[in-house]
Amino acid sequence: MNRRNFQVGSLAAAALAASGWCLSASAEDKWPTKPIRLVLSQPAGSGPDNIARMLGDGLARSLGQPVIIENKPGGQNIIGAQTVARAPADGYTLYFATTAALVTNSYLFKSLPYDPLKDFDPIAFVANSPFAILVRAESPIKSFPDLLARSAREPGKVSIANEGPRTFGGMIARLINARGKAQANLVGYSSVSVALTDIVGGHADVAVADLASSSQFVREGRMRLLAVTSAKRIAGWDQVPTVAEFLPGIDMTGWMAIVAPAGTPTAVASRLNAEVNKLLSDPALAERMLTVGPIATPGGSPKQFQAYLLEEHKRLGQVVAEIGLLPE
Repeated sequence: MNRRNFQVGSLAAAALAASGWCLSASAEDKWPTKPIRLVLSQPAGSGPDNIARMLGDGLARSLGQPVIIENKPGGQNIIGAQTVARAPADGYTLYFATTAALVTNSYLFKSLPYDPLKDFDPIAFVANSPFAILVRAESPIKSFPDLLARSAREPGKVSIANEGPRTFGGMIARLINARGKAQANLVGYSSVSVALTDIVGGHADVAVADLASSSQFVREGRMRLLAVTSAKRIAGWDQVPTVAEFLPGIDMTGWMAIVAPAGTPTAVASRLNAEVNKLLSDPALAERMLTVGPIATPGGSPKQFQAYLLEEHKRLGQVVAEIGLLPE
């Protein structure tokens, strides 16, 4: 090829590349042009599902496209997480993730079909989701110190219902036994809803459950809150003490966030981050969220969320080591 033909070919290639870039940039600028899937690992009617639907409705209005909530429960969050990790990174599939999916699963399983840190791009932190220690309304266990005392005095007699040792709730139950020098019988359930039903029915003594799933039972007078697992007392539940008031240093607060498949265009991630933070800054939405438990947490950037994720991996990795929970 002579020099002139090389130059012409180079110019043509450059023009084609520029055209492709423009088309790509144009596609990002026009996003979204079709419905968006928001996948979550919990069933319809659960606490995270309620929050996801609140956000989905708001995003649909602000983005001008339907946001379809897709429930993929089961498998310790693995089914939902894997679905999104393998989806196209085009901004049309998002994951409404929890602490378990993005952090604790890394320490509870020897291998996962997805990488919590590498397979997702952070979009927006949504809410802190404190857990609660609950008993049925008529329970003779009157307080958290009473729970610890009874568990120590009668080893194995007091039962604590949770979603199993390889869940956030199960980790909290084991941590209470370890730091509280209690000897409660930890009973794993297939779901938090089944555990709460058994507590109300008198088939178990105590439940460890996220406040989002259990608050309605409390509001209806069917259960009593003994304590919450956040570092500080929660607005709206100010009369309820924290576990840390009796076992210093415990801060086991779950959280919810939105992530996307790795490689999602930066412009799309930035737009989503701004829209989610705007929704969470609305006092009316924040109040609606608080009625079912989670505390809206707006304002963070994707980069800040990524830094928080790394810190959570370090902190919860230490908790797993403390309670002696080995990966399977």
